[in-house]
Amino acid sequence: MIEQTFSGVVVRATGSWYEVLTEGERLQCRIRGKLRLKGVRSTNPVVVGDRVMGITDEQGNHLIVDIEPRRNYVIRRASNLSKESHIIAANIDRALLMVTLRQPETALEFVDRFLVTCEAYKIPVVLLLSKSDLQDPEALVAFRAIYEPIGYRVLEVSTATGEGVEQVRELLIGATTLLSGNSGVGKSTLVQAIDPTLDIRTGEISDSHHKGRHTTTFSTIYPLVEGGYVIDTPGIKGFGLIDIEEEELWHYFPEMMHYGQECRFYNCTHTHEPGCAVIAALEEGAIAEQRYESYLKMMDDDDKYRK
Repeated sequence: MIEQTFSGVVVRATGSWYEVLTEGERLQCRIRGKLRLKGVRSTNPVVVGDRVMGITDEQGNHLIVDIEPRRNYVIRRASNLSKESHIIAANIDRALLMVTLRQPETALEFVDRFLVTCEAYKIPVVLLLSKSDLQDPEALVAFRAIYEPIGYRVLEVSTATGEGVEQVRELLIGATTLLSGNSGVGKSTLVQAIDPTLDIRTGEISDSHHKGRHTTTFSTIYPLVEGGYVIDTPGIKGFGLIDIEEEELWHYFPEMMHYGQECRFYNCTHTHEPGCAVIAALEEGAIAEQRYESYLKMMDDDDKYRK
């Protein structure tokens, strides 16, 4: 067999094997050893959504040898006290973050960390309030009051009642969309409701811990029958920031960017300085306390990772 070349998109990544969709077929590939030695401080040098080049050697093995430059990606710190990153997916048109206010509860700080990362890489985000039929109506209103005024679209979704499913389906047409969130928020169930032809496993909430059981083990791209692609990802427990400097963090809070330009000092950290327009807006109720608390926690908790 003569060595041949191919190119395509990574549609599934397990960490050791990568499924690449080419024009004619799906190839099960490995990474050529040299690709691992480029000094990438990531747990996964090749990710779902990557456009890659490869070769099929004389023995019929498919090897990824190069990656095209990514236009964007969603990244998080790999684990506690780790300086490595974990890239969730690359080359994304939009991200949908599924949030539940109970059964299980999604922490607002998790939401804000996800939003900050997407702002940093210029990925538009829509927030999906999942299992809306099980949520406290007042809590739904309170959530909207935090995020809609600063420019984020919020959709209430329930696969049990069908609420919002058609709106999400319309968002997915013709785009590559990342679907993310904690375990148990209903990501795979929503994808199945949008396109019943897809074979996606779904699971239930653990009664003993009220946490979601992982039903998606690896990130996978699914082509949708109406056009477009959705990236279903494993549930994420935490979202540590990486590659965002302390002094630029506030740039990724839209409401802080709005008021921060009026601060007395150009290098204001918006934590204690006199003449801080952000603190003044917070005291006037123009900035949500929950969002500001998230900002302070990111400044404090992530400081040790920047050293």
